[in-house]
Amino acid sequence: MDTKELLKKVRKIEIKTRRLSDHIFGGEYHSTFKGRGMTFSEVRQYQYGDDVRSIDWNVTARTNEPHVKVFEEERELTMMLLVDVSGSEFFGTVDQFKREVLTEISATLAFSALQNNDKAGLILFSDQVELFIPPKKGKSHVLRIIRELLEFEPQSHKTDLSQALKFLSNVLKKKSIVFVLSDFIAEDYEQTLKITGKKHDLTGIRIYDPMETEIPNLGMVYMQDAETGKIRLVNTQSKKVRQQYANYYTQRLDYFRETFKRAGCGHLDCRVDESYVKKLLGYFKHRA
Repeated sequence: MDTKELLKKVRKIEIKTRRLSDHIFGGEYHSTFKGRGMTFSEVRQYQYGDDVRSIDWNVTARTNEPHVKVFEEERELTMMLLVDVSGSEFFGTVDQFKREVLTEISATLAFSALQNNDKAGLILFSDQVELFIPPKKGKSHVLRIIRELLEFEPQSHKTDLSQALKFLSNVLKKKSIVFVLSDFIAEDYEQTLKITGKKHDLTGIRIYDPMETEIPNLGMVYMQDAETGKIRLVNTQSKKVRQQYANYYTQRLDYFRETFKRAGCGHLDCRVDESYVKKLLGYFKHRA
């Protein structure tokens, strides 16, 4: 897309996702992901209902009026988005590609972090780390993240989640909030996820299309693997072929859910034609 079209898309996503973060997700995000502790802010006069344990006796004795200490949450957390840009994300049979939904969810989370004075960063991955944007604050930084999500062209179309998780562990030394957004059509990431999950507060968000769950009976059709580019003729009339695919899909789904559960990480599923708002809100409220 040209620059004008890109800016128009960025603006459209900004308006939609910022409204969501301002009015819905900002508070839920704050409640779900707590700061590092409480720090002293100021002293003010005692008001009816204040906890007497917070009375500052030195100031009270000096002024002959009761005063209390006021504390506020110490935040400045770091949120990292790990977003899958492999070939399978450019798939969609309804209104949107999976990658478009990934972009909207990522933007909503980034603006929620911005609203809570947290840093946000981005890692785009395929079977390698395609792009790394270090965590920073500011609206312009969040808009850059959205631009990259919209227009970035990956070098590879394959997927290797382990490589992205290893890279994350190397670049982020302090505990961070991490969202992994992918369709999780991947294997062999259990051990790496277990190690990363011990260090960071990690959540997997699986984006999928309804047509991925099963192969419809369409007769003999050519199918292309979005990640390898291979094309093969498939007899979709065969019950055996459809059952084999259904078994494969179920195995990948079970592996995703069980692996995240065993690693102590959160996870949720978002279908492209359903509201991710309800799914995210439900997850945040459950966590909080």
